[in-house]
Amino acid sequence: MTRLHVAIPLRWSDFDAYAHVNNAEMLRLLEEARIQAFWRPDDGAEPGAETAVLDARPGAEIISLIARQEIEYLAPIPYMRAPVDVELWIGRLGGASLEVCYEVYSPVGIAPRVLYTRAATTLVMVTAADGRPTRVSDELRAVWAPYVEEPVRFSKRG
Repeated sequence: MTRLHVAIPLRWSDFDAYAHVNNAEMLRLLEEARIQAFWRPDDGAEPGAETAVLDARPGAEIISLIARQEIEYLAPIPYMRAPVDVELWIGRLGGASLEVCYEVYSPVGIAPRVLYTRAATTLVMVTAADGRPTRVSDELRAVWAPYVEEPVRFSKRG
């Protein structure tokens, strides 16, 4: 099982009146982790993970659109100065789509390790010109294949 680990710092504005990360801000945290893991950095920026191969810059021929997101909150995330550890993997690699899975943990080195959130995002690859789904290329499949494992299992489903 190979997963990507992305450290995501928390901002003061991520917290609500109950002193934990707001549920709407969780989508932003997951977005930040997904971008670091899968989107190619701009020219001249620090290199990203070996999986950061999507070109999301203006003028890209292929873009990704979010088709679905699901989040399961397991424990509130309190304010911490150390970044949370977001584990990412691909739960399904389809014809024109992929499911990015996440588990959000307490910062590396903090004991006991706490699992705060499980989530999944379905992305559909589309051509920018007409918005029509397009197949995930063989190049992307080869880069992402080592990170494919069972999808996230949500425990709170009825």
